[in-house]
Amino acid sequence: MTKVAPADAASIARAAEILREGGLVAFPTETVYGLGADATSAWAVARIYDAKGRPSFNPLIAHVADIDAARREAVLPEGAIRLAEAFWPGPLTIVAPAAPGGSVCELARAGLPSVALRIPDHPVARALLVALGRPIAAPSANRSGHVSPVTAAHVAQDLTGRVDMILDGGRATAGLESTIVSFCEASPVLLRPGAIAREKIEKALGAKLAAPAGAEVTAPGMTASHYAPDARLRLEAHEINAGEAALDFGGRLSALAPQGTLVLDLSPRGDLVEAAANLFAHLRELDSRGVADVAVAHVPERGLGEAINDRLRRASAPR
Repeated sequence: MTKVAPADAASIARAAEILREGGLVAFPTETVYGLGADATSAWAVARIYDAKGRPSFNPLIAHVADIDAARREAVLPEGAIRLAEAFWPGPLTIVAPAAPGGSVCELARAGLPSVALRIPDHPVARALLVALGRPIAAPSANRSGHVSPVTAAHVAQDLTGRVDMILDGGRATAGLESTIVSFCEASPVLLRPGAIAREKIEKALGAKLAAPAGAEVTAPGMTASHYAPDARLRLEAHEINAGEAALDFGGRLSALAPQGTLVLDLSPRGDLVEAAANLFAHLRELDSRGVADVAVAHVPERGLGEAINDRLRRASAPR
């Protein structure tokens, strides 16, 4: 039976006990809700894959409490330290070679010689990490391939009966997963656009980010079909076809909508930060309304628009 509890001190202490015993706890971060397990236990991590129905080749992000904990898990080069100092705690995941003696289990790393690390910027997540005293492996708290959850209710829709506890800490503020940068190659590589725009990371690094060299899945969220709602999405729409709902941006489609058409606008004022925060909530709202087909307005490919479009392309990919 899954318990949903307000994220107070008593519930966080109980959640840490559950994790220590090999259980699963969903908890809020500033990006989306995470599905947590003790990252040092292969058995506990296996329960994440089972609960999510997640391919075993897809590695998990290990959340840690501070930079010292990160250094125990990974060999962090100078560029990674620079980004950590600029953006941690926050929605940045750094992929780096696993440190000798690191505690994150091989299953969480999907057998790779690297490890993905993040220090979350959310009081509940931080308190849970401190209470457990170990890294927490935590992909988004949804069934694999489904839309990421930004509220405890979203988690419950997907995972009730599959997790031991859901800590309700309110709505996630960023609403978009972390940006993932790898330091396993000669130059830093942007593996996944996310809640920190490429431009900010490149400014902090003083260098351009490279693109992944191949199709190998080396970080979460890199499979072609991902973040998928039940509805079919038609991207870059300039009109709304009969029978379609609309996912709008900046009112581009609203004026063209036939009477009675369901239109959800990511940001009526054309603000990419607001659009990122609303993306998954709006996709879930469309599913809750039983919508079959959705016209999606153009979203500019700049700033957080790069990450939004990445999620929309994956959500619309053949399944």
